Amino acid sequence: MRIEQKLTVNAPRHLVWEYVTEPANYLEFIDGLTRWEVAGDRHSGLGARYRMLIRVGAADVGGLIEIVEWQPEGDMAWSSVTGVDQRGRWRLRDLGDDRTRVTFRFQYGVAGGGITALIAERVAAVSLNRRFKLSLLNLKRAVEERAVEVARA
Repeated sequence: MRIEQKLTVNAPRHLVWEYVTEPANYLEFIDGLTRWEVAGDRHSGLGARYRMLIRVGAADVGGLIEIVEWQPEGDMAWSSVTGVDQRGRWRLRDLGDDRTRVTFRFQYGVAGGGITALIAERVAAVSLNRRFKLSLLNLKRAVEERAVEVARA
């Protein structure tokens, strides 16, 4: 199942990048995230690993993920190492006038589960779509507040 959310943040791309690449921010802005912690020596960047769990219905699901793409101020992507099969991506594009287009993509699946897994994926999609939409609004609010602070300094 694939989910995609987009929005425009009224802040320069580098501020959005700083925010989405800081692991400590994830528990603050991703709705329903119950765990996001560094798992290894790398805090961020290519090869960094995180243990993550997100609430879907009554369960926390996730696993160990690894950053597999890192293009500063543009693209960051991860893939699952263990746990639920998942891939995620942040894509940031400069719109000019200190505005940034943010795209978040998340793809997940339950391997080998047949029709039961397909049903579970579709049911989870409703909750995850709502959570990720709220998450991007949280991101927008946090980064735009930061942009105002930076402009005042």
